[in-house]
Amino acid sequence: MTQDVPGGPTPRNDEEQQAQARPEDRLDRAVRAAEQALIEFEIALETFRVEVENFSRLHHQRLGPMYARLDELDAQIAEARAARSGDPEDLRKAQEARAVVLPMPGVDELFHGWMDSDGLYPEAAAMLGGQSVRTPQRVRPSDEARKLYRELARRAHPDLAQDETERARRDEFITRVNAAYALGDTEGLRVLADEWAAGPEPAAARLSESEELYARLEWLAQRKERLAVVARELEESAIGAMLRLAPDDPDRLLEEIAEQLLAQVAERETELAGLAG
Repeated sequence: MTQDVPGGPTPRNDEEQQAQARPEDRLDRAVRAAEQALIEFEIALETFRVEVENFSRLHHQRLGPMYARLDELDAQIAEARAARSGDPEDLRKAQEARAVVLPMPGVDELFHGWMDSDGLYPEAAAMLGGQSVRTPQRVRPSDEARKLYRELARRAHPDLAQDETERARRDEFITRVNAAYALGDTEGLRVLADEWAAGPEPAAARLSESEELYARLEWLAQRKERLAVVARELEESAIGAMLRLAPDDPDRLLEEIAEQLLAQVAERETELAGLAG
């Protein structure tokens, strides 16, 4: 049997405590929960975005030469067919196939260093020949970098700002945090953590408590909708879809695609040789 301590506070059940709680307190709890949920969602989204960008870079570096070789072979095959038949339709198809591989303004920027003015670099040519080459570096943020990123995102996230000036300051800071995280720069994230800790205190809210809470809750809901659109676009992109096929071993997926492309190159070369003969 439970006895009350003399002179101590009288225990209250949960219903009594909820009845005495201010409406602002319940709204504040809802806002805080929404803030944390949104921040966690954005951290996950940024992590996936970094993975997609890294995988896209590797995809272009490792497979770009093979795609280019296939385009060139397709053009040569179409041209050989057109030369044999003289058919206007074959000539049109040959022109279209050749247009795909013609140099375009700024095209060198898209190839990320695997082709120069004289053709493929040695590494790219080695890839096409099935020879061993140096694997492009894959950026993988360390556990410490992930921990620092999550802490900075929670502490400095723009969603926690009380006014537009503070939001702009946080936006600029988080942009640098995201850039460091994308590079796996653990030391850079440490420096940013020290910078944030030494920074100014956030400005006080100017609205009434209830007005500020309602405004924050509405803004958080809108922000969540926008982020959901970005997440869906990433997931449905060609690279995002590929990455989700093998999230634990994307490098192996690249190897499998490379094997398929090499087989297609061999088939095209055989077909071209037949037309030339």
